[in-house]
Amino acid sequence: MGNSFGKLFKITTYGESHGLALGVIIEGCPAGLKIDEAKLIAEMQRRKPGQSKITTQRKEEDEFEIKSGVFEGVTTGTPIGIVINNSDQKSKDYSHISDKFRPSHADFTYFEKYGLRDYRGGGRSSARETAARVVAGAIAKQLLETKGISIQAYVSQVGDLKLGKSYTELDLAMAEENIVRCPDPAIAEEMIELIDSVRKDRDTIGGVVSCVIKNTPVGIGEPVFDRLHAELGKAMLSINAVKGFEYGSGFEGVKMRGSAHNDTFVQVGEKVRTLTNHSGGIQGGISNGEDIYFNVAFKPVATIMTDQDSVNEAGETVVVSGKGRHDPCVVPRAVPIVEAMAALVIADYILLSKSNKLQDF
Repeated sequence: MGNSFGKLFKITTYGESHGLALGVIIEGCPAGLKIDEAKLIAEMQRRKPGQSKITTQRKEEDEFEIKSGVFEGVTTGTPIGIVINNSDQKSKDYSHISDKFRPSHADFTYFEKYGLRDYRGGGRSSARETAARVVAGAIAKQLLETKGISIQAYVSQVGDLKLGKSYTELDLAMAEENIVRCPDPAIAEEMIELIDSVRKDRDTIGGVVSCVIKNTPVGIGEPVFDRLHAELGKAMLSINAVKGFEYGSGFEGVKMRGSAHNDTFVQVGEKVRTLTNHSGGIQGGISNGEDIYFNVAFKPVATIMTDQDSVNEAGETVVVSGKGRHDPCVVPRAVPIVEAMAALVIADYILLSKSNKLQDF
Protein backbone atom coordinates (compact mmCIF):
# COMPACT_ATOMS: atom_id res chain seq x y z
CA MET A 1 0.00 0.00 0.00
CA GLY A 2 1.03 3.61 -0.53
CA ASN A 3 3.34 3.01 -3.48
CA SER A 4 0.75 3.46 -6.23
CA PHE A 5 -1.00 6.56 -7.54
CA GLY A 6 -3.91 7.02 -9.94
CA LYS A 7 -6.99 5.05 -10.93
CA LEU A 8 -6.87 4.43 -14.70
CA PHE A 9 -3.53 6.03 -15.55
CA LYS A 10 -1.84 4.37 -12.59
CA ILE A 11 1.78 4.27 -11.50
CA THR A 12 3.55 2.08 -8.96
CA THR A 13 7.09 3.06 -8.03
CA TYR A 14 9.78 1.01 -6.30
CA GLY A 15 13.39 1.29 -5.16
CA GLU A 16 15.52 3.08 -2.59
CA SER A 17 18.02 5.92 -2.64
CA HIS A 18 21.05 3.63 -2.32
CA GLY A 19 19.63 0.43 -3.73
CA LEU A 20 20.57 -1.04 -7.09
CA ALA A 21 17.80 0.73 -8.98
CA LEU A 22 14.55 2.65 -8.94
CA GLY A 23 11.64 1.97 -11.21
CA VAL A 24 8.02 2.48 -12.15
CA ILE A 25 5.21 0.42 -13.62
CA ILE A 26 2.67 2.48 -15.59
CA GLU A 27 -0.75 0.94 -16.16
CA GLY A 28 -3.58 2.34 -18.27
CA CYS A 29 -1.61 4.28 -20.86
CA PRO A 30 -3.63 3.94 -24.10
CA ALA A 31 -2.18 1.99 -26.99
CA GLY A 32 -0.92 3.93 -29.98
CA LEU A 33 0.92 6.77 -28.25
CA LYS A 34 4.23 7.49 -29.98
CA ILE A 35 6.90 7.93 -27.31
CA ASP A 36 9.49 10.63 -27.91
CA GLU A 37 12.35 9.24 -25.82
CA ALA A 38 14.36 12.44 -26.21
CA LYS A 39 11.64 14.28 -24.28
CA LEU A 40 11.76 11.68 -21.52
CA ILE A 41 15.51 12.16 -21.27
CA ALA A 42 15.10 15.95 -21.16
CA GLU A 43 12.66 15.70 -18.23
CA MET A 44 15.03 13.43 -16.32
CA GLN A 45 17.90 15.86 -16.92
CA ARG A 46 15.84 18.64 -15.34
CA ARG A 47 15.41 16.61 -12.14
CA LYS A 48 18.80 14.90 -11.90
CA PRO A 49 21.22 15.74 -9.07
CA GLY A 50 24.51 17.51 -9.61
CA GLN A 51 23.20 19.88 -12.29
CA SER A 52 24.44 23.14 -10.76
CA LYS A 53 26.22 24.75 -7.81
CA ILE A 54 22.92 25.16 -5.94
CA THR A 55 21.94 21.47 -6.03
CA THR A 56 23.31 18.30 -4.44
CA GLN A 57 26.59 17.17 -5.99
CA ARG A 58 25.58 13.51 -6.18
CA LYS A 59 26.26 12.47 -9.78
CA GLU A 60 23.43 10.45 -11.27
CA GLU A 61 22.69 10.67 -14.98
CA ASP A 62 19.28 9.14 -14.31
CA GLU A 63 19.48 7.04 -17.45
CA PHE A 64 16.48 4.74 -17.82
CA GLU A 65 15.48 1.62 -19.70
CA ILE A 66 11.97 0.94 -20.96
CA LYS A 67 11.54 -2.78 -20.33
CA SER A 68 7.97 -3.34 -21.49
CA GLY A 69 4.81 -1.75 -22.88
CA VAL A 70 6.46 0.04 -25.79
CA PHE A 71 7.09 -1.61 -29.18
CA GLU A 72 8.89 0.18 -32.00
CA GLY A 73 8.46 3.46 -30.12
CA VAL A 74 4.70 3.13 -29.64
CA THR A 75 2.75 2.16 -26.51
CA THR A 76 1.02 -1.22 -26.73
CA GLY A 77 -1.62 -0.66 -24.05
CA THR A 78 0.08 -3.11 -21.70
CA PRO A 79 1.98 -2.13 -18.51
CA ILE A 80 5.02 0.04 -19.20
CA GLY A 81 8.01 -1.00 -17.08
CA ILE A 82 10.90 1.44 -16.63
CA VAL A 83 14.12 0.93 -14.65
CA ILE A 84 16.51 3.68 -13.49
CA ASN A 85 19.83 2.30 -12.25
CA ASN A 86 21.64 4.00 -9.38
CA SER A 87 25.32 4.59 -10.12
CA ASP A 88 26.74 7.03 -7.54
CA GLN A 89 25.74 5.60 -4.19
CA LYS A 90 28.05 6.46 -1.29
CA SER A 91 26.40 4.51 1.49
CA LYS A 92 29.36 5.04 3.81
CA ASP A 93 28.27 8.69 4.03
CA TYR A 94 25.41 7.43 6.22
CA SER A 95 27.13 4.85 8.44
CA HIS A 96 27.43 7.44 11.22
CA ILE A 97 23.63 7.66 11.52
CA SER A 98 22.84 3.95 11.22
CA ASP A 99 21.07 3.98 14.59
CA LYS A 100 20.42 7.73 14.98
CA PHE A 101 17.25 9.63 14.16
CA ARG A 102 17.96 12.69 12.03
CA PRO A 103 15.80 15.70 13.05
CA SER A 104 12.76 16.26 10.77
CA HIS A 105 13.57 13.18 8.67
CA ALA A 106 11.48 10.01 8.35
CA ASP A 107 14.04 7.92 10.27
CA PHE A 108 12.04 7.71 13.50
CA THR A 109 8.61 7.22 11.91
CA TYR A 110 9.84 4.51 9.51
CA PHE A 111 11.57 2.71 12.38
CA GLU A 112 8.46 2.83 14.55
CA LYS A 113 6.20 1.70 11.71
CA TYR A 114 8.33 -1.14 10.30
CA GLY A 115 10.68 -2.03 13.15
CA LEU A 116 13.70 -1.43 10.92
CA ARG A 117 14.87 1.07 8.32
CA ASP A 118 17.28 1.58 5.45
CA TYR A 119 19.45 4.37 6.84
CA ARG A 120 21.34 4.92 3.57
CA GLY A 121 20.02 8.29 2.48
CA GLY A 122 16.63 7.52 3.98
CA GLY A 123 16.01 4.51 1.75
CA ARG A 124 12.46 4.57 0.40
CA SER A 125 11.71 7.92 2.05
CA SER A 126 14.40 9.68 0.00
CA ALA A 127 13.43 12.18 -2.68
CA ARG A 128 15.46 10.04 -5.08
CA GLU A 129 12.21 8.06 -5.48
CA THR A 130 10.78 10.97 -7.45
CA ALA A 131 12.99 10.11 -10.43
CA ALA A 132 10.50 7.33 -11.17
CA ARG A 133 7.60 9.77 -10.98
CA VAL A 134 9.27 12.17 -13.40
CA VAL A 135 9.78 9.60 -16.15
CA ALA A 136 6.18 8.41 -15.70
CA GLY A 137 4.96 11.99 -15.72
CA ALA A 138 6.93 12.63 -18.90
CA ILE A 139 4.88 9.94 -20.62
CA ALA A 140 1.68 11.44 -19.22
CA LYS A 141 2.78 14.82 -20.60
CA GLN A 142 3.15 13.34 -24.08
CA LEU A 143 -0.34 11.89 -23.78
CA LEU A 144 -1.71 15.30 -22.78
CA GLU A 145 0.09 16.98 -25.67
CA THR A 146 -2.21 15.08 -28.05
CA LYS A 147 -5.03 17.20 -26.55
CA GLY A 148 -3.04 20.45 -26.57
CA ILE A 149 -2.70 20.48 -22.77
CA SER A 150 0.48 22.06 -21.42
CA ILE A 151 1.93 22.13 -17.92
CA GLN A 152 4.56 24.64 -16.83
CA ALA A 153 5.98 25.02 -13.33
CA TYR A 154 8.52 27.53 -12.08
CA VAL A 155 10.13 28.80 -8.87
CA SER A 156 8.20 31.77 -7.50
CA GLN A 157 9.79 32.10 -4.06
CA VAL A 158 12.97 31.23 -2.17
CA GLY A 159 12.89 32.06 1.53
CA ASP A 160 11.45 35.59 1.85
CA LEU A 161 12.39 36.44 -1.72
CA LYS A 162 9.18 36.41 -3.81
CA LEU A 163 8.71 36.79 -7.53
CA GLY A 164 5.73 39.07 -6.88
CA LYS A 165 4.12 38.71 -10.32
CA SER A 166 1.22 36.72 -11.70
CA TYR A 167 2.06 34.01 -14.23
CA THR A 168 0.04 36.03 -16.77
CA GLU A 169 2.72 38.74 -16.61
CA LEU A 170 5.60 36.32 -17.25
CA ASP A 171 7.15 34.40 -20.11
CA LEU A 172 7.23 31.03 -18.40
CA ALA A 173 9.60 29.61 -21.03
CA MET A 174 12.27 31.81 -19.41
CA ALA A 175 12.24 29.57 -16.35
CA GLU A 176 14.56 27.11 -18.07
CA GLU A 177 17.10 29.84 -18.86
CA ASN A 178 18.65 29.86 -15.37
CA ILE A 179 19.63 27.28 -12.76
CA VAL A 180 16.98 28.27 -10.20
CA ARG A 181 14.12 28.00 -12.77
CA CYS A 182 12.59 31.40 -12.10
CA PRO A 183 11.18 33.14 -15.21
CA ASP A 184 12.30 36.62 -14.08
CA PRO A 185 16.07 36.89 -14.79
CA ALA A 186 16.70 39.63 -12.21
CA ILE A 187 14.87 37.86 -9.38
CA ALA A 188 16.47 34.59 -10.45
CA GLU A 189 19.93 36.03 -9.83
CA GLU A 190 18.90 37.16 -6.36
CA MET A 191 17.50 33.70 -5.63
CA ILE A 192 20.70 32.02 -6.78
CA GLU A 193 22.77 34.32 -4.58
CA LEU A 194 20.52 33.60 -1.60
CA ILE A 195 20.70 29.82 -2.04
CA ASP A 196 24.47 29.93 -2.51
CA SER A 197 24.84 32.08 0.61
CA VAL A 198 22.75 29.60 2.63
CA ARG A 199 24.84 26.73 1.25
CA LYS A 200 28.05 28.44 2.36
CA ASP A 201 26.49 28.84 5.82
CA ARG A 202 26.06 25.03 5.80
CA ASP A 203 22.32 25.51 6.07
CA THR A 204 19.22 25.08 3.89
CA ILE A 205 16.21 27.16 2.82
CA GLY A 206 12.70 26.53 1.52
CA GLY A 207 10.68 27.96 -1.34
CA VAL A 208 7.58 27.82 -3.52
CA VAL A 209 6.99 26.19 -6.90
CA SER A 210 4.05 27.56 -8.90
CA CYS A 211 2.40 25.63 -11.71
CA VAL A 212 0.02 26.45 -14.58
CA ILE A 213 -2.02 23.92 -16.56
CA LYS A 214 -3.43 25.27 -19.82
CA ASN A 215 -6.17 23.96 -22.15
CA THR A 216 -7.69 21.48 -19.72
CA PRO A 217 -11.10 20.47 -21.12
CA VAL A 218 -14.24 21.45 -19.24
CA GLY A 219 -15.74 18.76 -17.04
CA ILE A 220 -12.95 16.67 -15.54
CA GLY A 221 -13.07 15.96 -11.82
CA GLU A 222 -15.04 13.42 -9.82
CA PRO A 223 -17.23 14.88 -7.04
CA VAL A 224 -17.48 14.71 -4.22
CA PHE A 225 -14.44 13.11 -2.63
CA ASP A 226 -12.32 12.99 -5.78
CA ARG A 227 -12.56 16.64 -6.71
CA LEU A 228 -9.88 17.70 -9.16
CA HIS A 229 -8.23 20.15 -6.78
CA ALA A 230 -8.30 17.54 -4.01
CA GLU A 231 -6.42 15.08 -6.21
CA LEU A 232 -3.91 17.74 -7.26
CA GLY A 233 -3.42 18.58 -3.58
CA LYS A 234 -2.86 14.92 -2.73
CA ALA A 235 -0.39 14.59 -5.60
CA MET A 236 1.63 17.62 -4.51
CA LEU A 237 1.57 16.76 -0.81
CA SER A 238 2.96 13.31 -1.66
CA ILE A 239 6.19 14.95 -2.85
CA ASN A 240 9.06 14.99 -0.34
CA ALA A 241 9.43 18.20 1.68
CA VAL A 242 6.06 19.67 0.63
CA LYS A 243 4.32 21.53 3.46
CA GLY A 244 1.53 23.38 1.69
CA PHE A 245 -0.75 23.55 -1.37
CA GLU A 246 -3.09 26.29 -2.57
CA TYR A 247 -4.90 26.79 -5.86
CA GLY A 248 -6.60 29.77 -7.45
CA SER A 249 -6.82 32.70 -5.05
CA GLY A 250 -5.75 30.35 -2.26
CA PHE A 251 -5.22 31.84 1.18
CA GLU A 252 -5.11 35.37 -0.25
CA GLY A 253 -8.74 34.90 -1.27
CA VAL A 254 -9.89 35.20 2.34
CA LYS A 255 -9.08 38.93 2.17
CA MET A 256 -11.61 39.51 -0.62
CA ARG A 257 -15.36 40.00 -0.59
CA GLY A 258 -17.56 37.66 -2.58
CA SER A 259 -18.54 40.47 -4.94
CA ALA A 260 -14.89 40.83 -5.95
CA HIS A 261 -13.98 37.15 -5.79
CA ASN A 262 -16.77 35.79 -7.98
CA ASP A 263 -15.72 34.96 -11.55
CA THR A 264 -18.30 36.41 -13.94
CA PHE A 265 -19.33 34.16 -16.84
CA VAL A 266 -19.35 35.50 -20.41
CA GLN A 267 -19.97 33.94 -23.81
CA VAL A 268 -16.90 34.11 -26.06
CA GLY A 269 -17.71 32.65 -29.46
CA GLU A 270 -18.91 29.13 -28.80
CA LYS A 271 -17.35 28.91 -25.35
CA VAL A 272 -18.39 30.03 -21.90
CA ARG A 273 -15.47 31.82 -20.23
CA THR A 274 -14.91 33.82 -17.06
CA LEU A 275 -13.72 37.42 -16.87
CA THR A 276 -11.48 36.62 -13.89
CA ASN A 277 -10.04 33.36 -12.62
CA HIS A 278 -9.96 33.46 -8.84
CA SER A 279 -11.35 29.90 -8.96
CA GLY A 280 -8.10 28.66 -10.46
CA GLY A 281 -9.84 26.82 -13.29
CA ILE A 282 -11.82 24.55 -10.97
CA GLN A 283 -15.36 25.02 -9.64
CA GLY A 284 -17.20 22.42 -7.62
CA GLY A 285 -14.21 20.14 -8.00
CA ILE A 286 -14.60 20.12 -11.80
CA SER A 287 -12.49 21.91 -14.41
CA ASN A 288 -14.19 24.89 -16.08
CA GLY A 289 -11.77 25.29 -19.00
CA GLU A 290 -9.80 28.20 -17.59
CA ASP A 291 -6.14 27.93 -16.60
CA ILE A 292 -5.55 25.77 -13.53
CA TYR A 293 -2.89 27.36 -11.37
CA PHE A 294 -1.53 26.50 -7.93
CA ASN A 295 1.38 26.95 -5.53
CA VAL A 296 3.35 24.27 -3.69
CA ALA A 297 5.38 25.15 -0.58
CA PHE A 298 8.60 23.24 0.17
CA LYS A 299 10.26 23.28 3.58
CA PRO A 300 14.01 23.78 4.07
CA VAL A 301 15.89 20.51 3.49
CA ALA A 302 16.15 18.67 6.80
CA THR A 303 19.79 17.65 6.34
CA ILE A 304 22.08 20.50 7.38
CA MET A 305 25.86 20.43 7.54
CA THR A 306 26.06 21.28 11.25
CA ASP A 307 25.72 19.17 14.38
CA GLN A 308 22.22 18.62 15.83
CA ASP A 309 21.05 17.01 19.04
CA SER A 310 18.85 13.92 18.73
CA VAL A 311 18.33 10.40 20.10
CA ASN A 312 19.18 6.95 18.79
CA GLU A 313 17.19 3.71 18.58
CA ALA A 314 18.05 2.94 22.18
CA GLY A 315 16.65 6.29 23.35
CA GLU A 316 20.07 7.70 24.19
CA THR A 317 20.95 11.34 23.56
CA VAL A 318 23.31 11.66 20.60
CA VAL A 319 24.71 14.23 18.19
CA VAL A 320 23.86 13.93 14.50
CA SER A 321 26.56 15.32 12.23
CA GLY A 322 25.65 16.51 8.75
CA LYS A 323 27.53 14.63 6.07
CA GLY A 324 26.98 13.56 2.47
CA ARG A 325 25.65 15.42 -0.56
CA HIS A 326 22.41 17.34 -0.22
CA ASP A 327 20.47 20.19 -1.81
CA PRO A 328 20.63 23.54 0.00
CA CYS A 329 17.21 24.24 -1.54
CA VAL A 330 15.00 21.70 -3.29
CA VAL A 331 12.80 23.96 -5.40
CA PRO A 332 14.96 24.18 -8.57
CA ARG A 333 14.88 20.38 -8.94
CA ALA A 334 11.29 20.13 -7.69
CA VAL A 335 9.91 21.98 -10.74
CA PRO A 336 9.81 18.89 -13.02
CA ILE A 337 8.46 16.78 -10.15
CA VAL A 338 5.51 19.15 -9.68
CA GLU A 339 4.86 19.09 -13.42
CA ALA A 340 5.04 15.28 -13.49
CA MET A 341 2.54 14.83 -10.68
CA ALA A 342 0.18 17.37 -12.26
CA ALA A 343 0.40 15.51 -15.59
CA LEU A 344 -0.38 12.19 -13.90
CA VAL A 345 -3.50 13.66 -12.29
CA ILE A 346 -4.83 15.31 -15.45
CA ALA A 347 -4.14 12.24 -17.62
CA ASP A 348 -5.88 10.00 -15.10
CA TYR A 349 -8.93 12.24 -14.80
CA ILE A 350 -9.34 12.63 -18.55
CA LEU A 351 -9.21 8.86 -18.97
CA LEU A 352 -11.84 8.51 -16.27
CA SER A 353 -14.24 10.35 -18.56
CA LYS A 354 -13.13 8.83 -21.87
CA SER A 355 -12.65 5.43 -23.51
CA ASN A 356 -9.29 3.69 -23.44
CA LYS A 357 -8.33 4.30 -27.07
CA LEU A 358 -5.91 7.05 -28.01
CA GLN A 359 -8.03 8.20 -30.98
CA ASP A 360 -10.89 8.90 -28.56
CA PHE A 361 -8.66 10.56 -25.94
